[in-house]
Amino acid sequence: MGTTLTAQFETRREAEMTIERLVQEHGIERTDIFVAAAGRENTAGEETAGSDTAAGAPSPGTRHDAALNGAIEVSVDIEDEGKRTLIRKAFAEFSAHDVEEA
Repeated sequence: MGTTLTAQFETRREAEMTIERLVQEHGIERTDIFVAAAGRENTAGEETAGSDTAAGAPSPGTRHDAALNGAIEVSVDIEDEGKRTLIRKAFAEFSAHDVEEA
């Protein structure tokens, strides 16, 4: 029977980097990864990062319209129990919190 690991991230960038690490380096199928706001409101995380911050010239200045309404939740369905440690390491590498297993 499978397991689901779930973690929360403060920024969209941390969530995205975790997903790319899981897919590209650890062979997790994208169809086994789910991303959602941890709360009821749409969110880009708890603080700005990545594309939500100012870009280099000649782009416009800092954006102030990012929906910072809470954490972003990433869940991974696991059938291969050998991947559990790799997923937990990827979560930790990108500062996940509230990691849970169900």
